[in-house]
Amino acid sequence: MSTTAELLKGAAELFPDEVVTSAHVRHLDLPFGAGRFALITLDNGFDHTKPTTFGPQSLANLDAAIDQVEAEAAAGDIVGVGITGKPFIFAVGADLKGVELLKEHKDALAIGKGGHEVFKRLAGIAVPTFAYYNGAAMGGGVEVGLHCEYRTVSKALPAFSLPEVFLGLVPGWGGCTILPNLIGADKAVSVIIENSLNQNKQLKGQQVFDLGIADALFEGADFLEQSLLWTAQVLQGDVKVERPVIDRGEAWDQAVARGRFVADSKVHGAAPAAYRALDIIAAAKNGDLQQGYDAEDIALADLIMGGELRSGIYAFNLVQKRGKRPAGAPDKSLARPVTKVGVVGAGLMASQLALLFLRRLEVPVVLTDIDQERVDKGVGYVHTEIEKLLGKGRINQDKANRLKALVTGVLDKAEGFSDADFVIEAVFEEIGVKQQVFAEVEAVAPAHAIFATNTSSLSVSEMASKLKNPERVVGFHFFNPVAILPLLEIVRGEQTDDASLATAFAVAKKLKKTAVLTKDAPAFVVNRILTRFMGEIQNVIDEGTSVEVAEKAVEPLGLPMSPLVLLELVGPAIGLHVSETLNRAFPDRFTVSPNLAAVVKAGKRGFYVYDSGKPELDPEVAALLKQGDTVLTEEQVRARVLDAVAQEIGLMLDEGVVAEAQDIDLCLITGAGWPFHLGGITPYLDREGVSERVNGKKFLAPGVASVPA
Repeated sequence: MSTTAELLKGAAELFPDEVVTSAHVRHLDLPFGAGRFALITLDNGFDHTKPTTFGPQSLANLDAAIDQVEAEAAAGDIVGVGITGKPFIFAVGADLKGVELLKEHKDALAIGKGGHEVFKRLAGIAVPTFAYYNGAAMGGGVEVGLHCEYRTVSKALPAFSLPEVFLGLVPGWGGCTILPNLIGADKAVSVIIENSLNQNKQLKGQQVFDLGIADALFEGADFLEQSLLWTAQVLQGDVKVERPVIDRGEAWDQAVARGRFVADSKVHGAAPAAYRALDIIAAAKNGDLQQGYDAEDIALADLIMGGELRSGIYAFNLVQKRGKRPAGAPDKSLARPVTKVGVVGAGLMASQLALLFLRRLEVPVVLTDIDQERVDKGVGYVHTEIEKLLGKGRINQDKANRLKALVTGVLDKAEGFSDADFVIEAVFEEIGVKQQVFAEVEAVAPAHAIFATNTSSLSVSEMASKLKNPERVVGFHFFNPVAILPLLEIVRGEQTDDASLATAFAVAKKLKKTAVLTKDAPAFVVNRILTRFMGEIQNVIDEGTSVEVAEKAVEPLGLPMSPLVLLELVGPAIGLHVSETLNRAFPDRFTVSPNLAAVVKAGKRGFYVYDSGKPELDPEVAALLKQGDTVLTEEQVRARVLDAVAQEIGLMLDEGVVAEAQDIDLCLITGAGWPFHLGGITPYLDREGVSERVNGKKFLAPGVASVPA
């Protein structure tokens, strides 16, 4: 048994639940009499939606296939070797289910070495090797192709990436070493660092070709046939692949420096993966591939045993699994059909909601408001957005016409809602206004209609309390921008019945939103945590710490934006309103900042101006600030903010606002864009010792987002 086989056999025992990928070898005669060719196909079953991954047994299967074609090449029986995937999927990388179970550094190191040893064999075969990226390719799937001499890619390829840095790893099976030597350091930094830290941005087939990762681009319908035709032409010398000379001088160093700037701007040094990847890219300048592979092995093992990767996998599983099977959701068979939607309000938020319901449900949607001008503006917004989709080629003319015909606006609720199955309100955030709206809707809507509120902080139970049938009112809290942020907090009021709740979850699924069930508690989940978080920032500013220090204190968390920039996005008036709501509910923990109140009273849209192209404290806001004389350091501010967040999450779990800490994290990831390397927030609080310091215990059990005990 070879050393590689022994290594993989030992590692396989650590991956008991691996979905095994097979590597079938078949032979065919290439066109033009080019000769006999061996094609390896990666496959893990007949379900073409199931991704093909690499665990130890899968790597062993590929290793055995390479044994076969290597012998055939040595005997002169074949002229080349190709590797491709099953329909629509090439391969999407390492089996993360097994990686998260690893307990020892040596085992993690074995996984890195095992992948390298198998993939390197492709480069060592005595005949030319070809990778045919026929479908989704990520991580190790990209890297196995990088070890081949030539690559083709399908125009229909939907997703291509090296997402490891996003999850807390490095591309550790050749990606950090081969890619910059293939396409240059700057392009490699864009793929490995910039795209990963930009919420795991995916490349399409055309982009893969344009970057120089693939040597040829073909249509999806006959991709493999065209690739084999091209292969024959390459082997016969009719097609010559020319690649640019790589600049190994100052341009390489500048690319790495740019990568460090990108990493600093995203994670501020707090998450190590990007920096480890950049170190390997920097060292790859000398072209020594084996040196790079060795560095990848060590970095991969170190990061597998680190908290960032465990948090990243935890976050990934939350979004991909828990987010699709919401905890506490009623039996879906109770859900009622929704064939028409009513929207109360025609402002920006209401119009965004109308557009979303229209696009996803493709049923009639009717908006109402207090005057015709507002109604017309709301319908006009929807029409304009549909035209934009048409202009981008996202929909065709027939569908655009159909969608436009489905959206209407009326002043009379009786006319608009008499046959609506689902009515959502998005009016002024004041309990009396919302109660009046629902009373008017109840008077004209059918008895089975569900009433949903998009309130961000008000009590759903109180909103429904004056209705004859309060059981059909449910909270349906979206996050702005509605089309982008996936989270939908579904709030169960005190009297909300299972049928109404089941209908809400069914609608959320059709809207392609990540639904999380929450108790009817002040500000629900995201706004309650963010208000406590931002409230502490405002408190330390009020007490005397500078705005700059307060903002920089939380940079190491790697949040998508600073607290005061987020406040500007939300709107200071809305932020003040939510803080006032929570102050009334929990006056011992939530304060109302007099400085924020002054900013709102002055009509300012935020704390910053951008005249220089970057945020700077608005002089008019600076003049409004009244501060005490207590000045804290960045470390003191950060500790105070994290302690406050940990305390609030502990109280929310005690109150049963959500089922588990996992729901808190899912909400922050999908509703506020908190990074995967934090795992949302609770794994980070556990890792930094904050949870135990504040609550006396960790939020998560060992092994959930950490190395198993």
